[in-house]
Amino acid sequence: MQTLELRGVNKSFGSLQVLKDINLTIGKGEFAAIVGPSGCGKSTALRMFAGLEFPSEGEALADGESITKPAPNRMLIFQEHALYPWSTVEDNVGLGLELAGIGKAERRERINAVLEKVNLSGFNKYYPSQLSGGMRQRVAIARALIMDPDVLLLDEPYGALDAMTRLTMQNELLRLWQGTGKTMLLITHDIDEALYLADKVYVMSARPGQVVRTIDLAMPRPRNRNGEEFAAHRREIMNLLGLDEG
Repeated sequence: MQTLELRGVNKSFGSLQVLKDINLTIGKGEFAAIVGPSGCGKSTALRMFAGLEFPSEGEALADGESITKPAPNRMLIFQEHALYPWSTVEDNVGLGLELAGIGKAERRERINAVLEKVNLSGFNKYYPSQLSGGMRQRVAIARALIMDPDVLLLDEPYGALDAMTRLTMQNELLRLWQGTGKTMLLITHDIDEALYLADKVYVMSARPGQVVRTIDLAMPRPRNRNGEEFAAHRREIMNLLGLDEG
């Protein structure tokens, strides 16, 4: 697994500064989350770890090495699943293996194994249009997991799902993380989602985004969303973001 770090990061697009003096560290096998208002640079920070954006100043690091390009050991999962509609589930999931020159027999074996992990066994020949939103997002996660990355970078992966499906998918993601021990970074607007899933929550201010607080969560899992400690952390984050809980 990998340690991820942003060290003294500033980022501007022209005259617009979106990140200011960002310092954060995500340990090997840790589940971290970033919450903050729209436009604060959360996704920009995530894309730096993916090698898709680069600091104007400072460094984005993986295991102490500067990130200069995308890498197969750091996989990014978007809110939109971005599946190929003309391809079956197994073809979507196995595309990376095919491009890597993996033979059909091994591809089939690995596809079946990863579909079992995400509770999609038996859906190999289905097309995305035949699946629910939650199932399509499971396919997107399977497509990332099949490459056995060290890091999963999740950019609002459940933002487009209904509330009940979202809760189910959160539990499935937690199960996957606990089963693989991968390093995970989640970007979300959902404070409860961050508190339910993460070991550590970084709270960012409005643009230019700064980390205004780092919250280490010692709550045992499974977490009680109605518990006193959970509610106290929720109030803390909402106060930092200037939100009215009422």
